[in-house]
Amino acid sequence: MELLNIEGTPKTPTVNMNPNSGEVEIKGRSIPENSIEFYKPIIDWLDEYSGSPQPSTIVNIQLEYFNTSSSKCILDVFKKLEQLKKNQHDVLINWYYEEDDEDMLEAGEDYESIIKVPFKMIQIVD
Repeated sequence: MELLNIEGTPKTPTVNMNPNSGEVEIKGRSIPENSIEFYKPIIDWLDEYSGSPQPSTIVNIQLEYFNTSSSKCILDVFKKLEQLKKNQHDVLINWYYEEDDEDMLEAGEDYESIIKVPFKMIQIVD
């Protein structure tokens, strides 16, 4: 199983997914032209990873901003992680948000209320 690294751009987040450490990171802005196309390799990677995951999977989400179509794709990513959790694997989602960004905190809380995976809200203080 390969590492998945996607370089961030002004419109797409940096993505690092490591099957050996069980770490997943999505960081930056997510306003791609085609969200489904952008998130497809991430979903596919998680499908493959769930065949032989690490005992513990840590997901770090640190988005400055995401658009509506990205929010649906992010939910799809979380649903894959929820499936891992259902299969008795440890999964933790660290949701980072800027100190004064109520919207991003609220978005994390919304996901947390939908997905049956532990979330940890982490405030970034400058």
